[in-house]
Amino acid sequence: MDPDLDTGIAEIDNQHRRIVDYINRLNELRHTPDRAGVSEVIAEMVDYTMSHFAFEESLMENAGYLFSGPHKKVHDLFVRRVAEMQSRFDAGEDVTEELHRMLSRWLFNHIRNEDHGYIDSAKAYLRMTAAGQQSEREQLKAQVLRELAAQQQAKKGWLARVLGL
Repeated sequence: MDPDLDTGIAEIDNQHRRIVDYINRLNELRHTPDRAGVSEVIAEMVDYTMSHFAFEESLMENAGYLFSGPHKKVHDLFVRRVAEMQSRFDAGEDVTEELHRMLSRWLFNHIRNEDHGYIDSAKAYLRMTAAGQQSEREQLKAQVLRELAAQQQAKKGWLARVLGL
């Protein structure tokens, strides 16, 4: 994938790469008579893209991204366009070439324009979340160490009593 498409958020970048893999599979199938293969790729891609959108929208909302509502509307419009093409395909029309062009153009433009808008907010949110988790881990570690020290002290007290120390 083109480096300027990387967001710097590993999970999002991995999801984008997987969508690009679907587009590449569609490209490989577009000049073949394998309608079943095309249908499978379209269905898998739509399903995966929907889960990606849900993940991305949740991240934007949690990060407090100001334009998460309009971003979701862009996703919704895309889903409607792909659903329309899928319906045309299911009705027997060969939309493979048109779908491939639309997906390629849309994904790259969407990542470069819309997705890069929320990156700073999302990264800040993820850093805060990681710091909070680190803080919780540190607190738990300190609590466990205190409990172990108390247990050691209790054992030492018992041992000291037995040995008369």
